[in-house]
Amino acid sequence: MIPWNSTTLSPLTFTLLGIPGLEASHIWISIPLCALYVFAHLGNFTILLIIKTERSLHTPMYFFLSMLAINDICMTLTTLPTMLRVFWFNANKIHVDACYIQMYFLHGFSLIESSVLLAMALDRFVAICNPLRYTSILTSPVINKIGVAIVIRCSVLLIPLPFLLKRLSFCKNNVLSHSFCFHPDILKLVCADTRINSIYGLFVLVFTAGIDSACIALSYVRILMTVLSIASQERLKAFNTCVSHICAVLIFYIPMMGLSVVHRFGKNAPPVIYFLMGNIYLLIPPVLNPIIYSIKTNQIQRVLLRIFNLKSDQI
Repeated sequence: MIPWNSTTLSPLTFTLLGIPGLEASHIWISIPLCALYVFAHLGNFTILLIIKTERSLHTPMYFFLSMLAINDICMTLTTLPTMLRVFWFNANKIHVDACYIQMYFLHGFSLIESSVLLAMALDRFVAICNPLRYTSILTSPVINKIGVAIVIRCSVLLIPLPFLLKRLSFCKNNVLSHSFCFHPDILKLVCADTRINSIYGLFVLVFTAGIDSACIALSYVRILMTVLSIASQERLKAFNTCVSHICAVLIFYIPMMGLSVVHRFGKNAPPVIYFLMGNIYLLIPPVLNPIIYSIKTNQIQRVLLRIFNLKSDQI
């Protein structure tokens, strides 16, 4: 057997981490983690159910919100199996191919979320800056094409990543920093030249999240200019719907940038920092998005109140 302090073409398995030194407490640590997964799924399934059953919500804004909810569910399901294995059963080995597959879907759903947030910004831009043509521009076929384009763009761009990793040789050890497979984390274990991987990874990030965030910022500059120049009652009402979207943008991009900074500059950071930043990046957006839209969106509030009132009357 080749020792891990030498160079190998590829490890058979990677070792996932919970919190080193607290393995005895992993069961207890898993309780709040599992609670967050449950809240994320319940919240997003509730949003989907409300939008599906309430015909008044069959509008472009809520169709995009449905895409966001579906993506959040898929993103949490991508990492749930390995998290449970690590924290419940201390089964921290993952086959290299399974790791690359999880990495592909994790980054894929993350980039899809960025693109959906851009589509939601486009929806708010049209609703406020060109309200008379809102329904004629964002028709059902157009929304479907946007959804398909988002999936194709993100999935195709990420296809080379696993194959670029396959050609590399690994050394030192096979221990990752999270309970899931993350591309920058895997690159840390490589002892070959990773410039191609790093450049392509940066290209994918700039071409997706970078362009998306810039376009979102530009759309809100135009929205603010429109609202301030002609502050009609309808435009102010429409701008109020932007608050929940702005919150969703912030709770997605801030953890993403935080995790990237930790992997880029936090080489000597304690393991708990990787644990916290990784789980904030994965769980905070899916947990908070349904809460934000339930609190800040009057239509969803009315449906929820009607459901709760109906249940209380039945009791």
